[in-house]
Amino acid sequence: MDEDAVRLAEALVFASGGPVTARQLQQLLPDGVEAEAVIAALRARYSGRGVELADVAGGVQFRTAEDLAPRLRKVVQVPRRLPRAAMETLAIVAYHQPVTRPEIEEIRGAALAQTTLDALLEAGLIAPKGRKEVPGRPTLWATTPAFLLQFGLRDLRDLPKREDLLVEPPAAGEM
Repeated sequence: MDEDAVRLAEALVFASGGPVTARQLQQLLPDGVEAEAVIAALRARYSGRGVELADVAGGVQFRTAEDLAPRLRKVVQVPRRLPRAAMETLAIVAYHQPVTRPEIEEIRGAALAQTTLDALLEAGLIAPKGRKEVPGRPTLWATTPAFLLQFGLRDLRDLPKREDLLVEPPAAGEM
């Protein structure tokens, strides 16, 4: 593997504010050097280290090794958690997108406060994705690349399957 190409990829991933795609890297590489091979070499170089190359939001990014993350939480400020209503809303948007506010309210079985939508917008986790072609033309909401980053997902297909999230009620006699 071309050591200069691996060093260049390392610098790009380190300096980028977000995930780096193979296509972005390919633009910097000399002819005949494949971005995917360079990424594989960089991933191998960082395997088992304190930071590792992770697949997130359609690209790669350096992330703290999973086994070290719990120990770092003692000294690294963790972003504040979203309220329960915001997490419920975010889950509905993630699984039903694009979705309107009335559809979110119907699924939740409760009204959706504007402050909840505002919190998700401010965090950059959802964004408007057009308008539904029905009377009133309500805004359609969808998740953003920041959502994928926040939850360490390559793409929406990495979300757990809805059926895997359903909790089976305990059988009689197990309570």
